[in-house]
Amino acid sequence: MSVVRSAEVRSSITKILEAAGHRVVQSNGFAQAHLLLGNGLGPDLVFVEPPPSDSPDLKEYKALLHSARSTAICLVSRSDLRTYEAVEFGIRHFLKWPPCRRDLEMILERVKHYPEAHFVIESEEATSDAADFSSDVHHRATVMPLIEELGDGRYFLAASPAMLKIYRQVQLLADVDAPVLILGESGTGKEVIAHLIHRHSRRSLHRFLNVNCAALPSDLLESELFGYQKGAFTGAVIDKPGKFEQANRGTLLLDEIGEMSAQMQAKLLHVLQDGQFTRLGARENSRVDVRVLAATNVQVESALVGKTFREDLYYRLNVFTINVPPLRERREEIPYLIEEIVRRSPQEFRKGYDATFSSRLTDAVLLYDWRGNVRELRNFVTRTMTMRDSDTAVRELETKIAAGYSVAQEEPKQTPELSIENAGMRSVVRDMKDRAEAQMIQDALEESGWNRRHAAKYLNISYRGLLYKIQQHRLVPRSSAWIGPATSK
Repeated sequence: MSVVRSAEVRSSITKILEAAGHRVVQSNGFAQAHLLLGNGLGPDLVFVEPPPSDSPDLKEYKALLHSARSTAICLVSRSDLRTYEAVEFGIRHFLKWPPCRRDLEMILERVKHYPEAHFVIESEEATSDAADFSSDVHHRATVMPLIEELGDGRYFLAASPAMLKIYRQVQLLADVDAPVLILGESGTGKEVIAHLIHRHSRRSLHRFLNVNCAALPSDLLESELFGYQKGAFTGAVIDKPGKFEQANRGTLLLDEIGEMSAQMQAKLLHVLQDGQFTRLGARENSRVDVRVLAATNVQVESALVGKTFREDLYYRLNVFTINVPPLRERREEIPYLIEEIVRRSPQEFRKGYDATFSSRLTDAVLLYDWRGNVRELRNFVTRTMTMRDSDTAVRELETKIAAGYSVAQEEPKQTPELSIENAGMRSVVRDMKDRAEAQMIQDALEESGWNRRHAAKYLNISYRGLLYKIQQHRLVPRSSAWIGPATSK
């Protein structure tokens, strides 16, 4: 069904869908679409163009969102629309205005892969253990992921509360033309967040440029950012504009800004304060209108204390801060990321590959900490697809998991006597409860020969809940050599 006000765009969408063999029902407005849905029409996908915030149709629009399945709605949105409100309705499909064929085909492919909630919890386990294991990643992964195409193969994916919150933050920042500091570990997707900010900003029709501050020495970084005049140095045979001039009226991402030298930080601060800079070898100042985004994986507080990051520059950039959580803190997104990585891989990688991971490999993927975050996960999935050897992939992850757990267990632990002095009785009680729980689970696993399904049944908890508790308490077989969990059947 299509509820798009622009006749040209509605016609374009209809032609693409019908050419792909789909039947399209067009509606003249939100009220009519609401009536059709109420009379039993059950479309696979509803294309909706949201009205302006002051439109009299806003009430009918929200009624339509309530009546249709959220997973079956695709918003065809302009960049100035507050589409973050739709996230509250559970809507996960978005097309940038005006929609192109490739983006539309990507939406159709996604609906094919995610017709409903991707993970469904077995009712007999969910009802009994949901209260005790509310942090179980599969208990949380019951909603469809939000995926927005950003062009050039990039996409933003959110299925966890933390990433959905970031998406809403980006929507709020769309009309606020101020610097944004993006913090997070290496490989978490900070550059993707920057592209998302640019796409939803009023500068989206202009250029987005990225400069890796860690990849160039200070003198080359200066010419890269500010440009140079002919004759400024040997080899400067023509005038060359820098990234600031090239990104005029657009967005400039300063990636790995924490690696920038103190001298360059001082020059950057001057540009941020008044929008002026001087090309190398020039006598006159140049002025630009650029929105600056900065990203870094360094611990900013430590860098400020160590004087490797200027306080005045930090406070200039820190108008808004977005903290991107590591992948181990949003494990519910891992299955969706794997499917997207597989689906977007070149045909030669996917040819003859079974895209479904075995249960043992899936368990290992969810238990591993992914210190390299999304980048490491992408490399692992690509390697697994290429080698066509899931057994080797399982052994690789289980070996890393065992090594990580062994290191964690060797770390000295605080005694209850010390804990009560530092944290109080409530903390001691919680610590004792966790130790007792870990001991009970460890005993059950050892008794079952580390057959986790048998142990879960013995403990009367869900299998997924047990997996989470193993990861939470960092449990490992008591034997010195761990060859991996027993096959769970």
